[in-house]
Amino acid sequence: MSQWIAAIARGHNSGLCLLKDGEIVLSIEEERLSRNKYDGGPYACMTRILDFTDTLDYLVIAHTQPLSEAGHCDFSGDPIYVALARKLGLIDRKENPNQHPQVIDLSSTHHKLHAACAFYRSGFSRAAAVVVDGAGTFIPMNINGENEMTWELESMFNCEYPSEFKTVYKHQGGRGPWNSIRFEEFSSEREGEEGTHEMILDDTAGITKAYEAVTQYCGWSPIEAGKTMGLFPYGTPNDDIPDVYTDYNGASEWKTSNRDLIVPTYPNGALVNQGRFKYLKTEYDFEGDMTLLQNRRDMAYAIQVESQQMVLDLIRKVVDMTGQTNVVLTGGYALNCVANYWYLDQLKDEGINLFVEPVSNDAGTAIGAALLQYHRVTKDAQVREPLKDLYTGFEYMYSTDQIVDAADKYGSTRVFEATNKDVIDLITNKNIVAIFQGRSEAGPRALGNRSILYDPRDPDGKDFVNKVKNREYFRPFAGSILKEHVHEWFDLRGMDETPFMMYAVKCQDGIEEKIPAIIHVDGTCRIQTVTEEQNKNYYDLIKEFYEATGCPIVFNTSFNLGGEPLVETIDDACRTLSESDIEYLYLPEHGLMIEAKN
Repeated sequence: MSQWIAAIARGHNSGLCLLKDGEIVLSIEEERLSRNKYDGGPYACMTRILDFTDTLDYLVIAHTQPLSEAGHCDFSGDPIYVALARKLGLIDRKENPNQHPQVIDLSSTHHKLHAACAFYRSGFSRAAAVVVDGAGTFIPMNINGENEMTWELESMFNCEYPSEFKTVYKHQGGRGPWNSIRFEEFSSEREGEEGTHEMILDDTAGITKAYEAVTQYCGWSPIEAGKTMGLFPYGTPNDDIPDVYTDYNGASEWKTSNRDLIVPTYPNGALVNQGRFKYLKTEYDFEGDMTLLQNRRDMAYAIQVESQQMVLDLIRKVVDMTGQTNVVLTGGYALNCVANYWYLDQLKDEGINLFVEPVSNDAGTAIGAALLQYHRVTKDAQVREPLKDLYTGFEYMYSTDQIVDAADKYGSTRVFEATNKDVIDLITNKNIVAIFQGRSEAGPRALGNRSILYDPRDPDGKDFVNKVKNREYFRPFAGSILKEHVHEWFDLRGMDETPFMMYAVKCQDGIEEKIPAIIHVDGTCRIQTVTEEQNKNYYDLIKEFYEATGCPIVFNTSFNLGGEPLVETIDDACRTLSESDIEYLYLPEHGLMIEAKN
């Protein structure tokens, strides 16, 4: 009989990971089903477990706060997620709702679950993990005789099969104000962290919260840090901006965020202290685009450059502490593809093998929780194969009639037979073509199954597609390239491939002018390498574009509009087509094209 483990991440970027006998059969974020970006509470995801199995061996809960604080079902009193699993018949219906041996609450080990996700997918047999996150598990502590709540900021682990994740370092922050405390051997009895480790406890924002503060300063939600990353090369070094990270209270052995500049507002974020620094102030009557202000651009530059140095220091520190040369990087900051590429250059002579987890947001903790529970229960010590692809969402088997009905519902003008050549003809004539095929991608990147395609050679392509998607002018686009040609066009700094679009890489000499639509102002491009084995339909399309143009790369961006999640279903796709200036939708598995009524 098969073993089924489902794990859910409860908070923002909530999601589900479902394992059958230790292998991922489904990994998806709630936002794809609910259509509410960054959505929490994976209720829709849980109902879809029934598409695969009607019973679970374990339901594993990931979050930053205990399951007991998640809310309770009326009358029965069991935690809301336990109640839903019970009502769906996925777990046994016990007389005592508070006793469900199949329910495993791992909410007290948020950073460890990030680490587990990365380690088990890295292909390493042993590794050190660096987790750089906003605010992980809520950890109450007695500080100076007072009960205080603290939060995980950065953590490091020594990872080994089958399920050993020993904490070696942790930076915790709280509201304070109180003096920083550094423990060389902090003794912990918290579940999953038994033993001693180095710990820093202070009242500063930490690496990621400081980045979120600058993101909010630039006019966005703190969770939209990717926009700050896109704005950074428009800025310059500026002596009017103080150091974002400084020696804490003169303690040169570690740095943390400058509390005079970055004021934490735990657990939700942090703020840039405009009132203290003249250059950072904004006139109260300013109503324009914040990103056109040079102080915003320069702050974006400062936080990018200084934060990536902080993370590099942590990578080197964990190697020194553990003796490991294999390092996995995860947590929300690991989605910073500018920093990820920079590490490769900085570490090139140090013998460090770096794996960056592509699902580093909180949805990845569901993956980590499921894999950790599997290895704990089975004691399976066999090293997993390195991650090959992220096509682990739902696969929709639509009939032609269903496709036509969806197109008609949203007023498309026609559905007609089409080939890759037709797509190439359209995009080389400055038409936008969306592609919808196969299983949806896990994580935040579109990798050819829910993508918008265009000609990367068009000098006006970036502005054109940004306008169509209702995105900001400064945000760059990605490219998908045939793996066998990648080194001719880009400098991967020692990597053979980059299939998950986790690095913003430099062009080779003479390449920038050939594909201006996807090259950012700093001369980089977020690249996805594609092989026939990873995605045959997408590979064949790019190859046909190469044969027609001599360019082995297509312009690729996520199939969604600004502020929306990636499309999930054919209904989502046709609705997005109808609400935008995207002209065509290609379904290669069906050999069909939908033309929008625009």
